[in-house]
Amino acid sequence: DECHLPFNFHLIYGVPSWEAVEVRKLVEAYEAALPDKAWPNWVLGNHDQHRIATRVGAAQARVANMLLLTLRGTPTSYYGEEIGMEDVPIPPEYVQDPPAVNQPEIAHIIGRDPERTPMQWDDAVNAGFAGETAVPWLPVAPDYQQRNVALQNQEATSMLALYRALAALRCAEPALHMGDYRSIDVANDDVFAYLRSAPNADTFLILLNFTNQTQIVRAEQIANAAAVAVATDMQRTGTIALDRVVLTANEGMVLRL
Repeated sequence: DECHLPFNFHLIYGVPSWEAVEVRKLVEAYEAALPDKAWPNWVLGNHDQHRIATRVGAAQARVANMLLLTLRGTPTSYYGEEIGMEDVPIPPEYVQDPPAVNQPEIAHIIGRDPERTPMQWDDAVNAGFAGETAVPWLPVAPDYQQRNVALQNQEATSMLALYRALAALRCAEPALHMGDYRSIDVANDDVFAYLRSAPNADTFLILLNFTNQTQIVRAEQIANAAAVAVATDMQRTGTIALDRVVLTANEGMVLRL
């Protein structure tokens, strides 16, 4: 099977700042510009751009992954986003990217090596990416022993656990993998809120706090209460009233209506 999909880089290039109001504007403009029956797609990062966890911070990267996996359309993840990998400073002697090699005086600005370092699989030498005697093309991140797939596989609230929970929910729920999108107002410009719905299926309300402060939203116009399906704070469970929803710093929630 083949797929023709022009990458939508708006979440990389098109957002003047990582703020709820700006991201909402971008999503709404993109949705409005699509021809009838066109299928959207979203990308947070790639081999030419700084990693999302570096651009918005480690805590906010959880919100970014929730955004990616709950918007309408096909999500594309760059390797390492599922465990929160960040850019890696590259010493001059290890620089490989041609533009950075040719202009070493601005390599720290134009170089793309920092986002291209080896995938961090485990805490073995070279992060499990290559054998112990091998020399990787680029250095492994210094935090690979604390941030790797093997470790996060064992942690119930890790970024990888969150990513898998979101992906599983997306696959299981028609509203999330093929349904409609509609943004809503929740009396707080620091929170991006939207609905995903499909015929004869559960509807979901997504609330994303784009700040490092507690935010309060009101969504009683949608329903009286909703059940937590997935939250960036993976210990969040149960049913919450929608007339006053408290989102902690950098928190996102997917609520089943």
